[in-house]
Amino acid sequence: MAPTAHSPNVLLYEGAIRSVERLIQEHAASHIFLVVDEDAYRFSGADDTLKSLLANLHTTRFCGFQPNPKLVDIQRGVSLFRANPPELVIAIGGGTAIDLGKLIGFIGPQNEASREIVTGNKIGTVDALPMIAIPTTAGTGSEATHFAVAYIGTDKYSVAHPSMLPAHAVIDPRLTHSLPGPITAATGLDAFCQAIESIWAVGATDESIEYASTAVECAYQYLQISVKTPTPESRLAMSRASHLAGKAINISKTTAPHALSYILTSKYKVPHGFAVAMTLSKFLAFNAAIDANECVDSRGHEDVCKRILRIVSLLGATSIAEACRLIDSLAVSIGCPTSLVDLGITRQEQLSEIAASVNVQRMSNNPRKINHSMIVQLLSQDFPADLARL
Repeated sequence: MAPTAHSPNVLLYEGAIRSVERLIQEHAASHIFLVVDEDAYRFSGADDTLKSLLANLHTTRFCGFQPNPKLVDIQRGVSLFRANPPELVIAIGGGTAIDLGKLIGFIGPQNEASREIVTGNKIGTVDALPMIAIPTTAGTGSEATHFAVAYIGTDKYSVAHPSMLPAHAVIDPRLTHSLPGPITAATGLDAFCQAIESIWAVGATDESIEYASTAVECAYQYLQISVKTPTPESRLAMSRASHLAGKAINISKTTAPHALSYILTSKYKVPHGFAVAMTLSKFLAFNAAIDANECVDSRGHEDVCKRILRIVSLLGATSIAEACRLIDSLAVSIGCPTSLVDLGITRQEQLSEIAASVNVQRMSNNPRKINHSMIVQLLSQDFPADLARL
């Protein structure tokens, strides 16, 4: 697939990783900055394919980073980048590796400190270095977006720039064959949630809705199979769903379930995809109850309802309630926690803390207006009656 304003050059098929040599030659790059998740690189088989190729090039290797991009890792990578500037970035791994590749490739050429760019105190004025993204999971869709997340402590930031969109997305489903079930489940749920949120998002367009709709259908049909009895067909379908969900949110951005997920991941150590899925059905029901007074989408509440009914149809349901049950049933079937109580969240103060952590910008992309007290009330649905009254 040729690159567009919303998409990199996409190579999505079994054996796609063998195209990397040609892509490097197209960029006439002799010095590569390689961002690798070491375990993913080794166990996916990417190492076997790329080792001999990279051995003939000047390569600066960046690895040993923590899950979810941390400022300290970004700073370390940028220092390595600036010490000997490369010509091309290649990132191999899950969302963390690819986001780090985008962040380092963008911040590295700037004259500003990493912290200043991450926090938004300074704006990058130089384009990111071209990048080849090679995902080894099917879920984050990071290879299809022009933004990346970064954490300073438990505070989550988003860095975005058009040039951060990778030049090439090399998506080889075979690299996901060795993924353990729990990782397949969590990353796949992330793609599924991204796609559903993208359809109801204020930022949704006809283009993003088409991408997201196909992603919902693919993920709903093949995610459970990929977790429990994976086949080459299911792995290919989930790789496609992940990429299309990424393309969708690259246009629309995410909404309330993602906004609420970050504290569940940073504080309660819930894998990101599970953290998002835990509130997805709640927000489907919440957004479906939208009226004209609470609608923040300029297209109006009837348009939002039409898109939500599209989600219901994509799931093969005939009502909002049935769609919510199907979403929760899928999540439970692949090991996702079903209740905040399961995480040890049993007090109203904890709910208030979660609500207070929400990224306001992402909430503004949710079609139905929502405030702190409404979030607490929504999350209280997980509490038994005696706890909900405390």
